[in-house]
This record gives sequence, structure tokens and C-alpha cells, in this order.
Amino acid sequence: ARLDGYAPPSIWLEPWLFGLNQWHIRSPPADGICATLVTIHGYKCQEHEVVTEDGYILSVQRIPGGRVGVGGNGDTKRQPVLIQHGVLVDGVTWLLNQPEQNLPTILADQGFDVWISNTRGTRFSNRHLSLQVNQKGYWNWSWDELAKFDLPAVFDYVYNETGQKIHYVGHSQGTLIAMAALSEGLLVEKIKSAALLSPVAYLNTVTSILGVVCREAIVADLFGDSAFDPKEQLLPFFNIARTLCDAPGIDCYGLLAPLTGPNCCLNVSTFHPFIRNEPQPTSMMNIRHCGQSIREKVVAKYDYGSSEANTARYGEAKAPAYNLSNIPKNLPLFLSYGALDTLSDVRDVNLLLGILKPHHDVDKLTIQYINNYAHMDFIMGVNAKDIVYTQVLSFFKNHTGF
Repeated sequence: ARLDGYAPPSIWLEPWLFGLNQWHIRSPPADGICATLVTIHGYKCQEHEVVTEDGYILSVQRIPGGRVGVGGNGDTKRQPVLIQHGVLVDGVTWLLNQPEQNLPTILADQGFDVWISNTRGTRFSNRHLSLQVNQKGYWNWSWDELAKFDLPAVFDYVYNETGQKIHYVGHSQGTLIAMAALSEGLLVEKIKSAALLSPVAYLNTVTSILGVVCREAIVADLFGDSAFDPKEQLLPFFNIARTLCDAPGIDCYGLLAPLTGPNCCLNVSTFHPFIRNEPQPTSMMNIRHCGQSIREKVVAKYDYGSSEANTARYGEAKAPAYNLSNIPKNLPLFLSYGALDTLSDVRDVNLLLGILKPHHDVDKLTIQYINNYAHMDFIMGVNAKDIVYTQVLSFFKNHTGF
């Protein structure tokens, strides 16, 4: 379903309890991503909804063109780019700087048809055909399901809307689910190239506090088996952080350093909009899956805790590993990682590259290493345009025929 952000009257067609082919009309969110972060800067923006095979309703934004008067607004058919965020955030984080610094709007101004996806459980993707967000069953998923259901559903939707293969940008968990899907033979017929920022696969040497929490199952013990919603469950901490950050001269992004590594280049003025929206919920099952990866030092499907449960799920006693060497060797890949990133640790990225390099066509693999970048610099760094996004843009254009 689609809503053009510029086209009154405002309607949003929504799949509901009667099945995927039945619709009713409801109003679009006045505080949605298009309305609050895109159209105010002079871009057209459409709100779309995508229904996954297992019934989750995902929010997707489309920026079909650049601003009036900015290059790349000709009649040439635009190549679609799908942009996917990581864990505990949503699509908002790509759009907190000025348009000339944000990857989605940069790509739109450069002639691409830009789509921003929001994973299940986040603020704008928290509905289901039959489950309510406050039901335990709603949260019965990990990143396995994001790779198996969410990403393929959005790829199918964008492909059907545009009729073209899709360039992909993933950050953090957004890289993991793409690699997992590709290794299972998904997306292959619809993807044109992939840019993986802060790539996450192996978590063997992660030093982030988030990694420690996952590894030790601390959060699971505290908050149970449904949602992990830090903003709700750790509300006193966020209230203190907001109060502290109202004081002049405080760089509140420093609070992220224990989670992400010491980000070099975040705009202090964006902290308040960031903390208003983030962090986003994910499932406790997803957190446990993260911990499994750290403890077992393998990129594998979710372990259900017993040979019987795993056999019922997978037909084998042990949760099967993803074979990342199955990623098509002729798929153009761009990987960018930072020396100071404590979630996408350099040693773990090197393990990933050790899997990819022997199997991948040498002219299809581009690698960028940034000495002073940590995890969030890739999506919100004020200089990411010059350091990372120009490289992503060149990479896409080299594989588009511009």
C-alpha cells in the first residue's frame, strides 16, 4: 500500500484481519518519517506498507526523486536503492542531519529511487495481521526471521513497484540479515549490489557493553521473553540522560561510546531528536541470538536450547550455521568498517573477509577501512558524506551504468 506524501486527501490503505487482499482506509501518521524528516526539506516522500509472509506489517518510506532544482531530476528511469537500519534503531537515524549530509537524500539528489525500511517491532512497524504488540507471540522472532521474511518481503515489494533490480545499503544488523538471506539463496534474483556499513557477522571479539549484556543473558534474566524496549524498561536512565544533556557544553553522544565505540563525528545538535526516537524495541529472542553468536563464535540460526527443539525446527540436533561463502561470488559488494567500532570489531570483520575473499570475484569486492570511525559515524557522522557516502555513490554508479 502507498501514500504519496504530497497528495491530498491523505489516505493510507492498510491490510488487516481479513487477509492480504482486503483493505481499509486510515489516516497516515502525522508524525511519520516522511512528514517529519523528508517533505519538510522539499522532497517528495511516500509512506508504504509491506506485509511479510508471517503477517508483520512493515513501514517503508520512498523518496522517488531529488529536491526541485537539484541534479538528477530528469526523466531517466531511476535505479532503486533500499536502505536498512540496524538493531535498536529505525529509519529515522538515517535522516537526522541536514539533507546534504544524509545518505537517503544524497542518493535521491543523485538520481536514485530511495526506499527506507523499518524492521518489525520498531515504532512505525509494530503491527501484525493477527497479533497485538503487547502479546508475547508478537515477539517470537530473531534476526533469522528478519532475513527470512522481512527483507525478502521488502525486496519483493520494491522490485514489483519499480521493475528493477535493487541496490542495497545495510548498517550493522542490516548487513547481517542481508548476508544471511543471500547465503540461503534469497534476494539473489532481485539484488544488483550491496553496500555493507559496519558489517556484522562474527561477534567473537565484540567489546561493546551491549555485547556483554547479550553474552551474559543479563537482559533476558531481567525482562523475560517478549520485547526488549530499553526506552520503556530503562526509563530512569533515559530521563537522567535527557536532563544531563540539557546542560550547555555537554557532548551527550559520548554516552554512546560504551555501546558503539568512541564515535568521532556526530553532530551534537542532533542528540535530542535522536534520543526522542531511539532506542527502538527489538525482541528478547533477538538479544539471545546475539548472545549465542558471541558465546558460540559462529554465525548460525537460533538455537532453541535442546536437540529435540532444534530437530523439530531444523531437522537436525544443532542449529545450522549460515554458510556465508554461498553469497554469490559475482554480486558487487562494498564493505566499510571503522577502527574504533566495538560492535563491528576489526578482528571480526577480518574473519568475515577471510570467508568472502577466497570465494568472491576480486573485481566485485570493494573494502574501505576508516581509522577514526566507530559504529554510529557511518549513519550519522557529519563527514560521512565525504568519507563514506561518496564511495557508496561511486560504487552504485559503477554498477548501474550511469
